[in-house]
Amino acid sequence: MIMQRKLLTTGTTSKNKKGRWDGSVWYQDEFGERKRKAFSGKTQREVLDKIKKYIEDFNEDVRAASSESNKPLRESMQNWLEAFKYPAVQRTTYDRYDMTAKHQIYPSLGDKPVGDITSADIMKLLNQAMTKGMSYSSTKKIYNLLSQYFEYLEKGGMIDRNPMRNVEMMKKANFLSAQGIENKPQNELVTTFSPEEIELLKAEAFKRYGNGKPKYKQAAMFFLMLNTGLRRGEACDLINSDIDLERRVLHVRRAVKEVNRRDGMEIGKGQEIIVGPPKSGTSIRDIPLNDTAIEMIKRLREEVYLGEDAPLIPDENGGFLKPMNLLRRFYRLQTAAGIPKEDQKVVHALRHTFATTLINGIKQPDGSIKSLPIKRVADILGHTTTEITELYYVKKDNTNLEGLTDAFNL
Repeated sequence: MIMQRKLLTTGTTSKNKKGRWDGSVWYQDEFGERKRKAFSGKTQREVLDKIKKYIEDFNEDVRAASSESNKPLRESMQNWLEAFKYPAVQRTTYDRYDMTAKHQIYPSLGDKPVGDITSADIMKLLNQAMTKGMSYSSTKKIYNLLSQYFEYLEKGGMIDRNPMRNVEMMKKANFLSAQGIENKPQNELVTTFSPEEIELLKAEAFKRYGNGKPKYKQAAMFFLMLNTGLRRGEACDLINSDIDLERRVLHVRRAVKEVNRRDGMEIGKGQEIIVGPPKSGTSIRDIPLNDTAIEMIKRLREEVYLGEDAPLIPDENGGFLKPMNLLRRFYRLQTAAGIPKEDQKVVHALRHTFATTLINGIKQPDGSIKSLPIKRVADILGHTTTEITELYYVKKDNTNLEGLTDAFNL
């Protein structure tokens, strides 16, 4: 049990055998254990001054902790986010924390004093999220953010008890069952484009007007992504010098991200783009280019080329294209290609399709299947582990298995 720290003595001093002065103060820590703080100095006055300063700081810490537990959660949590999270995480991550707090946590718990919040209050919040149809991943973000916040308060001795100690995140299967949703294996939820859908997209993407002008801006980028597994932010951040056509390789070094505009810590109007490191260290990588990828790069450069230091797909001002604009263009292309709205997919599905094809393989004329080992695919995608690739990026496909055992009669 977490307890409030308190002083047990006001300090004592004594002269040791070497002629120096020693001092000590006894106190109770947040776990109720009796602890001793020791001091040393040349004179008694020096040790007494050290003891005085320590007691003043100790009492100030206790007062601060006590006042924190009396603050409304909205005030305390927002201060924690701005002081500790804003400088420590990427802007996109901070925006997610901020939105989760303001839209999911504060409406229910924001006005309640921090020290009065119980495990039951938090479980009620999570159950409400579930019954309102919120996704499991979004509900887990609420749980994780509250866990981090209350852990910070607990470690600082600012609360007597951590309400998250008795709160467990519901298992995904139980969560989905309560919502009446089947808990399918993760790789069955992966969205990919069928060969027929890809042909529809290709047939529409490169249409031109009567004057020869392309009907769709920079549509070749979608097929470059389909053949390289680029993320949306990585595609928008590619500059021409990142591409080595002679060596048939593409270098991923950066990523464009959209974040909320801010005036100080206050969210402003609209969004802005920032160029920063990719999603993880392994995202900095080299991607081999096949013939189709090279053809798409050449098409994009024929459409617009502003130099080696300019983006491969610049916006109208020659800067980096917003990832959201790329997504909007992709939806328009799918609609024009005749793909029903309920079957349309986000740009990331191109990456899933690429990974699925490499691992499940393509049947060759002789009946064999050409595929890549999952470790190679993970490296191309920039994943830290093959488990991520297998679970979240590859859709199971058994169509290529037909006839594979015909020559193995036992």
